[in-house]
Amino acid sequence: LKKYKIDDYVAHNQSILNNFWHQSQVQISNEKLEKGIQYNLFQLFQSAGRNGLTNIAAKGITGPGYEGHYFWDTEMYMLPFFIYTQPAIAKQLLSYRYSILPQAKTRAKELGAAKGALFAWRTINGEEASAYYPAGTAAYHIDADIAHAVKLYFDVTGDKKFLKDKGAKIVLETARFWLSFGSWSKREGKEQFTMFKVTGPDEYTVLVDNNYYTNRMAKENLAFAAWLIKNGYIKADENEEVNFEKASCNMYLPYDSDKRITKQDDDSPEMPVWPFDKTPKSNYPLLLHYHPLVIYRYQVNKQPDTLLAEMLFPADQSKKQLERDYNYYEKITTHDSSLSRSIFSILASQLDKRDKAFNYYMDTSLMDLVDLQGNARDGLHEANLGGSWLGLTYGFAGMHIQDGILHITNHLPNKIDRLSFRICFQNRLLEVQLDHTNTKIELLKGMPFKMMVNDKMLKITK
Repeated sequence: LKKYKIDDYVAHNQSILNNFWHQSQVQISNEKLEKGIQYNLFQLFQSAGRNGLTNIAAKGITGPGYEGHYFWDTEMYMLPFFIYTQPAIAKQLLSYRYSILPQAKTRAKELGAAKGALFAWRTINGEEASAYYPAGTAAYHIDADIAHAVKLYFDVTGDKKFLKDKGAKIVLETARFWLSFGSWSKREGKEQFTMFKVTGPDEYTVLVDNNYYTNRMAKENLAFAAWLIKNGYIKADENEEVNFEKASCNMYLPYDSDKRITKQDDDSPEMPVWPFDKTPKSNYPLLLHYHPLVIYRYQVNKQPDTLLAEMLFPADQSKKQLERDYNYYEKITTHDSSLSRSIFSILASQLDKRDKAFNYYMDTSLMDLVDLQGNARDGLHEANLGGSWLGLTYGFAGMHIQDGILHITNHLPNKIDRLSFRICFQNRLLEVQLDHTNTKIELLKGMPFKMMVNDKMLKITK
């Protein structure tokens, strides 16, 4: 065996980190926030599986919380960072999901689905490790979350080989699950595709009918599966493309016409609001002080649910509708989950509530460094680390992809003078630079292309 000197390992480690920061660089005029985000991204980087057979534990490698299990947090909060900055690692994290697809197909059958796959809510080896099904296994949206991550990876990287070899199979089997799980019901005078007895991201509201987030994510999952079949990425059974498209186009998305809000589910807006004025601060988080059956009887959110879907699909609603929903759900959200504040920050940016966006972001960026949740001894909140990057990119920079086009919109808060960050997009390396008067996109590597900057189509050449 070849012997290495300590200096060799140091040089190799330095090379890896240099490459990491070259593509993941973030600079903020606020020194405290810059240190916070750099700490967060380094912790994410060292926690990620790289062999296609491992993922990212909820506490990374920093503590015993959640016993090293993987959740939906990876795909929705952490993977976007890797997809946009470290696509090779992102591919390995998605390959892990492909490696446990057989277990997911077995799980779907156990839960009565004739076809398809249902990924375990909490797992390491692909088998369900959650002991509490109402807030675990019933969160079926994990299927659509994983399919969403596959789609985002493809949109950002253009990696057709991964899509054909692995990604398309994940999307097809998850779409098959929705067709087996859902049912057709008459709503608002027409037949629509509906989902009964599911749990959305908000773990204080369980086993409901037509959770908006679940239905909206499943809608995308089904549409993407139909697109993959149509474009030859995967073969399917007879009529599956048509059936996927039909269910997607007719997915029921609940809306309260009287209150003019997007409903979290069929019944939540009719329940009494949690008595916040009678709840002492010492009784938060609620789940540690009240029986779940008490919490489930009220309108109270542990974390954003409907709002998360609206963040992911900004074209779905007008700004006025988003503002109504934001104001409504903010009042009943406790932020007992570390996943919560980053989403409120992002949506506040979209609504040009810049001071509010900054304040939520401060809590997100520094959560573990100041032990905001009071439980850092159990390990870092890895999903929140990813959420702190989302707050900068999806929030302050308004970054999203729509119809294959990359969008950047400057929402920089007043309390930050400058922000810059790097991303990879379709074999290019870009640096996004924001201040209060300018938005600049610098092409560091790759071919010129067109993108939307502050609602204007621009050609980026250098």
